Amino acid sequence: MVDLEQYLPILIFLFIAVGLSALFVFLPMGVARLTGAHKPDAEKNSEYECGFPAFEDPRSQFDVRFYLIAILFIIFDLEAAFLFPWAVSLDLTGWPGWITMMVFLGELAVGLAYAWKVGALEWE
Repeated sequence: MVDLEQYLPILIFLFIAVGLSALFVFLPMGVARLTGAHKPDAEKNSEYECGFPAFEDPRSQFDVRFYLIAILFIIFDLEAAFLFPWAVSLDLTGWPGWITMMVFLGELAVGLAYAWKVGALEWE
């Protein structure tokens, strides 16, 4: 037979964690309603950076160029993430590491030039 008293500290920890999580979620919402900070209007409900209104039919069509710009941003963000460790470890990798990174940067430059040429970066 398993001694269930050993699980009491875990249960107490779980109850405290759930209670604190609920407190951190619902307390600010309640304080905002009580103090009057929760006053939605057209300006607060308007789109911010998404590119299309937030309260429309979810099946509505919108321009695919938004996704192209987002994908290009992610690609160049990852490029920056790869450049820092490469620069730190360049003394260990030497010329092979430098040549490999130049090939990588060249591929990205060709991709950017292609996207620029076909007009993927143009926004109307």
